[in-house]
This record gives sequence, structure tokens and C-alpha cells, in this order.
Amino acid sequence: MKIAIIGCGNMGMAFARSFLQYDLVKKEDLLLIEKSQERSETLKSAKEGIVVSTINAQIADYELIILSVKPQDFLAMKEELSTFIQPQQVVLSIMAGIPMSKIQETLNHKLVVRAMPNTPAMLGMGITGFTASPEVDAPKLRKVENLINATGRSVYLEDESMIDAVTALSGSGPAYFYYLVKHMVEAGKKMGFDEGMASLLVKQTMLGSYHLINNAEKSLDDLIKAVASKGGTTEAALRTFEENNLPEGLINGILAAEQRAKELSK
Repeated sequence: MKIAIIGCGNMGMAFARSFLQYDLVKKEDLLLIEKSQERSETLKSAKEGIVVSTINAQIADYELIILSVKPQDFLAMKEELSTFIQPQQVVLSIMAGIPMSKIQETLNHKLVVRAMPNTPAMLGMGITGFTASPEVDAPKLRKVENLINATGRSVYLEDESMIDAVTALSGSGPAYFYYLVKHMVEAGKKMGFDEGMASLLVKQTMLGSYHLINNAEKSLDDLIKAVASKGGTTEAALRTFEENNLPEGLINGILAAEQRAKELSK
């Protein structure tokens, strides 16, 4: 498959490198379009594909065009892209907040897939929610899904409005975990550990807990109860979390992220 990626930042290159790693595209069939001169030179040195700085006629030769630019840069590139895009090409957007209808209208193009990945895609451990316009037929959609799965796992959503929920829950989700880890490490430092030791204790705890969630045949409530014995240390911490409205604050924060995603979609 011949693939063009417009915008080669962290997420664009996470997709590119996953495609190459799993031999889903050859370097000579991968077009990397990066407007930043410095970034463009770095990509040329890495020799991970054909690198150009502007959208030109050669993009018409590629089956899939991935839009990986910042949402605010989308309108700036519409003239060039709409000039060269071909009716049979599929556009895969991983831009936050821009609905398929706007992409279709702006580019005067029907075949659009919209996806929301997250940053663990850079390690091939991401989760991506995606949906497609009705004009994208099943064979084309399967090809796109196969490509997305190279970055981790994916879920198909019939209702495009749920992409905003994906944005809030898993798209922004890594930051919530980093936030929790950061403050657990801070608590460790207050108890006398240096940062390195506190960080090791917390990160390994998070890793082990993830594997228990994935492998234990127990609910999350049961897993919590297995650690929190009555009258013990864990129960004291959980009680304090409840008293400080941590559960409500966390849920409300994620709902606020969804609301912001909806606002950006308008």
C-alpha cells in the first residue's frame, strides 16, 4: 500500500514507524510531508520514507492520505490538498476535534475515516477509536483498520459523536496516569524516599497492577478489596480519597475533556 502522511510529528511518525515495522508499507511507498525545514532534514537523515516539505502532484499516486497536522493548520493546507486529491483516495484524519463532515466539505472529498489514537501508539501499545463515512466501503475500511492496529488496538464506532468520548477517555487518558504517578512520587518523597526510589516503587506498582487487572478474573472492586483490609493502611488512604472528593473530581475532569472536545468539533 502507498501511504502519504501530512504532518510528521510524534503521532504521524508513530504511525509511519509502525507501518514499516510490520512491513505494511515499503519506505519507497511512504511519503512524509513535513513543512518544518528542521524536522524535514531530520526525517531525511533517518531515511524512513520519501520526505518533502510541501503537498504537490505526487500525492495523487498514494492510496491513503493521513492527516496528522494540528487542527488549526488544516485550513491552511486545504488549497494544496484539494487541488491534487483523487476521488478514490482514502483520507484518514487523526486531527482532534474536526468532524468528518467538515473534512469532506473542505476538501470536496467523500472517502474519510476519522480516528483518535493516543501517545502509547509510539510504542505500538496505543488504543484508537475510529469511524468512517458511509462512502468508505468494507475492503477499504479493513485496510485502514489493519494499519491502525499496527499501533496497538482499535475499536470501531458507528456513532461519530463518540469520538469525543474516546478523546476524553483514552486520547487524553495517558496524561491522567502521568498525573497520578507524579503525585504518588511526590508522596513518596515526603515520606523520605529520593525521587529515583519513589519513582521505581510507583512505576513498578502501576505496571504490576495493570497486569493484574488484565489477568485476574475479578472485578475492580474485588481487586481493591483484596488490598484494602479492614482497618488497615490502604483503607485509610481510600477513605481520605473519598473525603477529598477524588473520585468525583476525576470523573468530572474526564467529562470536562469530553465537553471541550465537543466544543472543538463545532
